[in-house]
Amino acid sequence: MSGFQRSFAKSKLSSFSTLDELSDEEESKDSNLEHQKQQLGLNIDQQEDEESLSGSSVASTTTIKPILKSQDDSTSSSSISRPLVGSVKKRVFTPLTWASFFEREFYIESETNSIKVTHHAYIILPVNDKAPLFVMHHGAGSSGLSFAQLAIEIRKKLPSAGILSIDARGHGLTKISPTPVVIDLSLDILSEDLLLIIDQTRKKFMWKEIPPLVLVGHSLGGAVITNIAKSTRLDGNLLCFAVIDVVEGSAIDALKSMQTYLFSRPSNFNSLDSAIEWHIHSRTIRNPKSAQVSVPALLKDIADSSYSWSWRTDLAATQPFWESWFSGMSKKFLEGRASKLLLLAGTDRLDTELMIGQMQGKFALQIFPEAGHFIHEDLPERVALVIVDFYNRNNRRALVLPPKVDDMLRAGKKI
Repeated sequence: MSGFQRSFAKSKLSSFSTLDELSDEEESKDSNLEHQKQQLGLNIDQQEDEESLSGSSVASTTTIKPILKSQDDSTSSSSISRPLVGSVKKRVFTPLTWASFFEREFYIESETNSIKVTHHAYIILPVNDKAPLFVMHHGAGSSGLSFAQLAIEIRKKLPSAGILSIDARGHGLTKISPTPVVIDLSLDILSEDLLLIIDQTRKKFMWKEIPPLVLVGHSLGGAVITNIAKSTRLDGNLLCFAVIDVVEGSAIDALKSMQTYLFSRPSNFNSLDSAIEWHIHSRTIRNPKSAQVSVPALLKDIADSSYSWSWRTDLAATQPFWESWFSGMSKKFLEGRASKLLLLAGTDRLDTELMIGQMQGKFALQIFPEAGHFIHEDLPERVALVIVDFYNRNNRRALVLPPKVDDMLRAGKKI
């Protein structure tokens, strides 16, 4: 190639390089704009989803899930080989229903002091009367579907187990009539609610007795099950209990910044998709699959608004109960009348009383440093493994005791 040809080619290639740089710059701007929108919790596709989460009314006491087509069946080979940004986004933020995770949803009614409470819950039935029942209680502002992914993972590892996950009063699809000005969410009331649901579930499904129980509670739910474990109400039925990411000291300290958190989060969303997106990008929930099923249950549809999805539970209104939920929890946890498991996102959450108790071997401790506050949603498979293993180690019915000496002598065996 002559010098002239080399010079000409170089100038042409240089111009193409400039175009590429401009194209990259535009693409970077578009990417930054997209990222900003995602951080604000906006749904770019503006896809509305106003379908009912449950598909049933309170009048229907039990809903059995339909036979569903596998979610993987809808994914074609072409979409795998050439993924489109829009289709990937849609899959990640599309809401999932309870029927993909539980066998049934059902309602239990109770009436006290002229107030009628219609409790709502989800269940995977135990396969026999000897199988354990894992009873789940969610945290403040959450719902029973917070444990959807964990329920599936527990059942994989312990196929005989049952899982009962409730919506606490003022949460999810549990209703109170007439609607009170302030919902009583005191620790004792929530504890009585859970005990009632356990007993009424036994009657509803005609079990001869309450199955061996494993109580699992996250945040506020951890305080509720600890309160029950400290009492004698489930003696003989309670095998063990697991508390997820809540201890007295750090919980009370965190309450100081709770109002700031509530003020900083969006008050409503234009679609369920955008709500799921916000939870993922804000890292409130770090597992997209968990967010797809748990987030829709946190919201209710409000008419005549472009941003038509608002929070079901007014967390700010629960402030009068905050400190009472966690006050004295560490002492009650250590005095709980069953084997204890504490799952935390970091060792810094341990207060002095629990640190001493842990060194004395009074409870089992498992740390998940890569998880956020919703450990069971972020890492459902690992949490299930830990909880099922803890159950297996404390399952009294599975213990095989050595034969008594007298029995061996009567049988003519040598000692």
